[in-house]
Amino acid sequence: MDTDVAVRAEELTKFYGSRRGIEGLDLEVRSGEVMGFLGPNGAGKTTTIRLLLDFLRPTRGRATVLGMNPRRDKELLHQRIGYLPGELSFPGRESAADLLRFFAAARGGVGWARVTALAERLELDLSRPVRAMSKGNKQKVGLVQAFMHEPALLVLDEPTSGLDPLMQQEFLAMVREARAAGQTVFMSSHVLAEVQQVADRVAIVRDGRLAAVERVESLGRRAVRVVEIHFDDPVTVDEFTGLPGVSDVVVEGPVLRCTVDGRLSPLVKAAARHEVVDLLSAEPDLEETFLSYYYHAEGAGDAVRTGA
Repeated sequence: MDTDVAVRAEELTKFYGSRRGIEGLDLEVRSGEVMGFLGPNGAGKTTTIRLLLDFLRPTRGRATVLGMNPRRDKELLHQRIGYLPGELSFPGRESAADLLRFFAAARGGVGWARVTALAERLELDLSRPVRAMSKGNKQKVGLVQAFMHEPALLVLDEPTSGLDPLMQQEFLAMVREARAAGQTVFMSSHVLAEVQQVADRVAIVRDGRLAAVERVESLGRRAVRVVEIHFDDPVTVDEFTGLPGVSDVVVEGPVLRCTVDGRLSPLVKAAARHEVVDLLSAEPDLEETFLSYYYHAEGAGDAVRTGA
């Protein structure tokens, strides 16, 4: 058993009839790291997760999780995994407390103080019936059940869905603490900004295939941002045209708008020759920036599988 690898997929493939879910996935998630699993809806992220947890059977290929076979060792494995599905369904009439007590017992017993501490942190009212909760509060219940037994591996499918910005930041802090405690996190998302904050590496999927595996630092070098700068006095287009990575430059008096592909430093240095009143930079969007590099690049499907 390779203790340095928490998840290994080899040629993992799932077809639904003629429709491809995921094909030829080769991936390793190292023990103790946070791996972001990125791609737009329909790219194959949820299919991959369900294959790893034996909720689906592969068309071909194989996977090992925590050194175990997902099918043969399913019962033991699920005690060591914290799983948050992408679509939560709580059909019963139980309160959040009752439901979480059930999950705690199913995992061999979890100290109730741990559960209440997580609920308090996420501002979750445990006395309320789960079925009457908003999407965001149901998501909090899902997060508590995933984290509460301090599993060796957290598998989280779109974990911030429905959470307000404050709770999103609290969740990201929980992920950092899990990594510091030696836990492994495999986290699917289509939100670039949240993955940048916590992941060590990212795996990018498009159209059911792995496009690349990269260290998270490289994301910033590929992210395309829309930038708006307000100056004290009017500026000219010529001063900012031709700067590395800067395009679509539009100047209206003292206001500059442009697109920056990669690092902001060339634009910032040019802007510093003037009195800058304000600088606005929109968070790069995953679909429009990083993934578009792989979607439109020639031969992207067989691109960088470096895992550097």
